[in-house]
Amino acid sequence: MTGPVVGSVRTRVSAYAVALDAERVLLTRLSTTSPIFEPGLWHLPGGGIDPSEQPVDALARELQEETGLELRAARLVDARSYAAHRLGVSWHLVALFYVATLREAGVPFVSEVDGTTAEVAWLPLATLEDATLSPAALDGLGPARAEGSTSTRH
Repeated sequence: MTGPVVGSVRTRVSAYAVALDAERVLLTRLSTTSPIFEPGLWHLPGGGIDPSEQPVDALARELQEETGLELRAARLVDARSYAAHRLGVSWHLVALFYVATLREAGVPFVSEVDGTTAEVAWLPLATLEDATLSPAALDGLGPARAEGSTSTRH
C-alpha cells in the first residue's frame, strides 16, 4: 500500500506473528482505528514496538491483546518496509515477521477494547484471498502459502 507523502513522515517499527496450526493461520481483522492499513482487511497479530521494548516482548504483548493467546517462542524470519498514507498521516512502517509458537492454539478472542483489532480467527491458509489481506499479511504469509503449512503448536 503506497500513497503520497505529504509533510512529515511518521515511522513505526512493528513485530508480527505468523502462527500456524495444521492448515490454519491466526489472523486479526483491522478495525476502523487502524492507523496504517485499511480497516476490514485480515492482518497478522502484532503491532508497534514501544520505546525501549524488545521486539519479542512487543510481539508477546500484542499477541495477548489481540488474540488472548500466549507466545511460547518466536523466530525472526523476515523484515519489510512499507509506505502508506491514511487518515491524513504519511507512514513509513518497518515490519518484523516472526514464526510464532503458541503455548496452545486455543480459541482466540480480542482482549484489548477499542484497539485496532475488530476480530480474530483461525482461518484456513489455503482459502485466503489476496484482496482480503493487508500488505504485511501478504508478505508475512508468502512463504507459508507457497510451501504449505506446518503446525507451530507444541
